[in-house]
Amino acid sequence: MKFTILLYILMFGIHSTESYANTTTDEGFFSGRISKINRAISTVRVKVDFDNVKYVNVKDMLEFWDERNSSLKCKSYVMGRTADYILLKVSDMKFCEKNLLFTSGAYFRFFSEDLANNVKMGREVVSILLKKRMAVQGQMEIRNKEVISHVERVNTINARYQTLREKLEQEWQKELHALDEDRTYSLRSYKDLELRRDEIDQKLELYRLKDDNLTLDRWSLDSNLYFKK
Repeated sequence: MKFTILLYILMFGIHSTESYANTTTDEGFFSGRISKINRAISTVRVKVDFDNVKYVNVKDMLEFWDERNSSLKCKSYVMGRTADYILLKVSDMKFCEKNLLFTSGAYFRFFSEDLANNVKMGREVVSILLKKRMAVQGQMEIRNKEVISHVERVNTINARYQTLREKLEQEWQKELHALDEDRTYSLRSYKDLELRRDEIDQKLELYRLKDDNLTLDRWSLDSNLYFKK
């Protein structure tokens, strides 16, 4: 039975702590209207509208009566249930028709000891689930703080290395600028030296000397007539 209640709770979910923490003194009582009667098989379909209908289980015992006399009660058990309807198997249809206003649309009060027990067990399950939820929520908060702290640490590291990167880029640009200045100086010096070399070459050409002042004439091919002049 507890397993069935737990499945119902998990199916419909926990909406809030307060809604499940509220207690009532009449947990086995509810009301409904007859929507259909099948006298051939002694069944009654009842239209209901209360949240705890999910705790009504098949084979649960129910009593119902009308407003005229609460001492005359019909007995039945649950054959099926939806969110809005309960199908009942009436134990003594003749007794119900004789003593109650037993017709479609009639308003009845219902009581089920099984429903009261189911609701009680449901509250116990909900209490356990709420404690588990609080424990899980506490662990979630711890993990969330770790996640937030991790993000903060990552941001701190990123900021530090961003500063180092900017400093390194500044030094990098400074070194490149120094290399450009060295190149400019070397190029200027090279041009100056090149100009000086050209000037020296011009002077060398101007002051160039021969080893011998004598020149050879056309008769130099004849060895007998060869002489320098």
